[in-house]
Amino acid sequence: MAGKPKIDVAAMKRVLDARREELESIIATGEAQRTETDLEQQREGRLARMDAMQRLAVDQETARRRASELGRVQAALERVGKDEYGWCTACDKPIAPRRLENDPSAALCIDCARKVD
Repeated sequence: MAGKPKIDVAAMKRVLDARREELESIIATGEAQRTETDLEQQREGRLARMDAMQRLAVDQETARRRASELGRVQAALERVGKDEYGWCTACDKPIAPRRLENDPSAALCIDCARKVD
């Protein structure tokens, strides 16, 4: 790691902390409100059960994506703590400041991210 990337790490940490708190709150609220849908209820019609199944699948995917984002945010905060924030975890080159402004939890530089995609 040659020189420090030209980013305001303290400002990015505040953004990451705020997003972590927001995601934790959303996840906790979602878990508290989540009710298991009884797909076997005889009083519900077939279309209502299919609709409930679809809503459940959407809710599960949304929860999975939020948990994934929370993991990325926590990993970025760990990199801040280790003074490694702003460096690509694959090639150890600086991550472009504009990339971090768009996605503060980015762990890869654009070149490495393209290779992964």
